[in-house]
This record gives sequence, structure tokens and C-alpha cells, in this order.
Amino acid sequence: MRREEQSMADNKTPKTSVTRRRFLEGTAGVAAAAATTPLFAPAVHAQEAVTLRYLGTAVNQHKEIADKAKEDLGITIEYIPVTTDDVVRRAVTQPNTFDLIDIEYMSLKNVVPTGNLLGMDTKRITLSDQITPLFTKGEIDGKLVGDQGTAPKKVIWMPSENAKEFADEPTQYMTLIPTVYNADTLGIRPDLIGRPIETWAELLNPEFKGKTSILNIPSIGIMDAAMVVEALGKHKYADKGNMTREEIDLTVDTLIEAKKAGQFRALWQDFNESVNLMASGEVVIQSMWSPAVTAVRTQGIPCTYQPLKEGYRAWAAGFGLPRTVEGRKLDAAYDFINWFLSGWAGAFLNRQGYYSAVLETAKENMEPYEWAYWMEGEAASQDIMSPSGQLLAKAGETRDGGSYNERMGGIACWNAVMDENVYMIRKWNEFVAA
Repeated sequence: MRREEQSMADNKTPKTSVTRRRFLEGTAGVAAAAATTPLFAPAVHAQEAVTLRYLGTAVNQHKEIADKAKEDLGITIEYIPVTTDDVVRRAVTQPNTFDLIDIEYMSLKNVVPTGNLLGMDTKRITLSDQITPLFTKGEIDGKLVGDQGTAPKKVIWMPSENAKEFADEPTQYMTLIPTVYNADTLGIRPDLIGRPIETWAELLNPEFKGKTSILNIPSIGIMDAAMVVEALGKHKYADKGNMTREEIDLTVDTLIEAKKAGQFRALWQDFNESVNLMASGEVVIQSMWSPAVTAVRTQGIPCTYQPLKEGYRAWAAGFGLPRTVEGRKLDAAYDFINWFLSGWAGAFLNRQGYYSAVLETAKENMEPYEWAYWMEGEAASQDIMSPSGQLLAKAGETRDGGSYNERMGGIACWNAVMDENVYMIRKWNEFVAA
């Protein structure tokens, strides 16, 4: 994730700056369907007041989720919202400052070797066997999806509760229990382009000179650039999420050449920048995030999160436990995670265009027309509203990218931290300065 929040959540960032995740935090107000009977028996009861310090970025840190957990479990959730980098930093250096962590799978290679994360005991996770096989097997609908980068299946298993390495095969212990995930692509203004867009290569098409943009967050931007380089037929990467220095040079040189030729209208870091560039028509095709497309649409402006033939760049996050949590707080953490998987929270997040770990329980907490639109790729049988109550899709419209199986089945690579990350950032800065 990218590091989607790292620049935007910095103290120097203007208060009007909104990240993809903070956008969701601010707009998540949709009323969920009544929760089904809990699928677990909480070990911590309301009279045994427990507060869980929840460290993470803002994607799941919704007041509504905390309020519902308090109502159902008697557990108080104390959110600690920080940037992606700070989540990792705390996990490595201050595991005693939180009781529950929501962290990206791509960050685990930096955290698990410290021994600061407990292996999640799947015997204490009621629905562990219903977690989507995208995470446990790297499959959608029985078919393997692209696993370049840090695919969750590569880092989801641990050989023991206190292990400092990953297991190659399924075990009793998971590094993380998935929270949310999605697949990213390019956003376009179909009304201004006026023709089909089918490939990542279009980002550098001279036809759109001065009207394109790429996100200026190195670890993500360079993977979008790699999708373009491959689509242009310039190079075939062994792993876009772990490039060699030569591949980094090739990728960045391609961007520099395009920038000097005037291809880019802007390099954006801030959510609002991406929305404004697209809504104004200054940019017609760019790196984009799903809720930014939503923000443009709710202004009544056409904007499409365009499926592309080369596939999507995916990301995922999950709940982990610090080695310092124990006793009633450990019980409460497992209770909260089990509750999170039981359906209400999953439906709440699915309604915002994200995906949840246990699809079956989320479906039970959504209206049939909602599930059909968000998850099955069917035309909306009635208007689909945004979490803030604005019109998102009119009756008869379908979701960009189609069904869950089509979208997540089209993954080409996953967000990652490269072995050559320091070198990559240095080269990326050369692109920005060019």
C-alpha cells in the first residue's frame, strides 16, 4: 500500500489533503444490514472492559466499525492512525505500543524476521477455513493468479507461533488474518478520450501528451511504470515487484524520456490532486485509486476505472498480533478478529468497493442487489449510492472490472518492497527531478 499514505499523512501535508484511506474514513457512513448471529463465543465480556490499541492506516479505522464492535463485544477500539512506513517502524521498534496491528503483506519481509509478530493461531480463528483462497493458495475460482511482487500466499504461513521466518506450506499459524484488498488499474475520462482503452501502454501514448499523470510514490509508481514498459514490449520482467538494478534503470529511463517529451501533466502524490486533475479534464488517463474514481463520479463527471488486458496491480492488508500482547488483551484481539470476519465489517467495506476476507459472511450482511452489483458484476437493479449517500451508479450500470472473480482473477502483480529499494528510490528521484 503501497505507501499511499506516506507522503499525504506527513505533518507537513495540508489539512485538506486526503488519502485513499482517509477518504474512505470520512465517507464511510452507509448503514449495514442487520448482523447475523455471531459465529463465535467471545472470551472477553462487556463487564470485563478491555481496550485494544489498534495500529494501522485509516482504511479500516472507521468509527462505525469501532462502535459496532463495542456494541457486540464490549471491547473498546482505540485507533492509532499512522502512515504505512510508521506502521512498519513501530512493528519493528515498539511492539509494546499496540495490541493489534493492521499492516500490509508487502511489509512482512521487514517485520517477521524481528520476531515481533506472533503467529496467528488458526485454531482460534473460527472462520480460518473460509478465508478466500486468493490468500491461502493464490487462486481465484480454482485458477492461479499472478504472483509477482509480494503475493500474500508467499508470506501468509509461519512454522510456529514464535517463528522469525515464513513457511512454504500451510501450517497452524498465519502471519496475518486478511482485512481488505483490491486490484488497481488506470483511471480514464471516457468522454474526453472517445475511444476504447485496453492497455497500460496508453499511459505513454503521444496522443495524450500533456494529459497523463503517474503517482509519485516510488514503490507503487515504478510498478505502474513497469506495467507500461511491458505493455510497450520494451522488456519482460522476471518479477516487477523485485527488479534488478538494470531493470530499475530501464524503467526509470523510460519515464524520464517521456517526461522530457512533455507526456505528463503532473506527478501526483495526494488523493485530492488525482481527483482534481481528472475532474478538471487536465488529465484524461492516469494512475488512480478506486475511491478517487468514485469522488470524480459523484461530481457527475464520467470516470472509469479501466480494466486492461495486461491485468491489475494488487495490494492487501491484514491483522497481526505483537509478541507483547497476552492475557485478556490477547483474548480480546482474537474476539475482535473473529467478529471482523463474521460479516458486518466485511459488508461495510465491500460497499466501498473493497473486498473482505470471508466472502460468505459479508454476503449475508448485504442486500441481494448490493452483492449482485459489487461482487457478481451484474447490472444494478436499483441505484447504488456512495457511503456518503451520493449517487454512485444508476440502475442498469455495472461495476468497472466486472465480478470479483474477473477483477481479482486478473492480477498481474502485487505491491512489494524490492531488495533494491534504496537504489530504486534514488533513481525514482532522478525521474522526479528530470
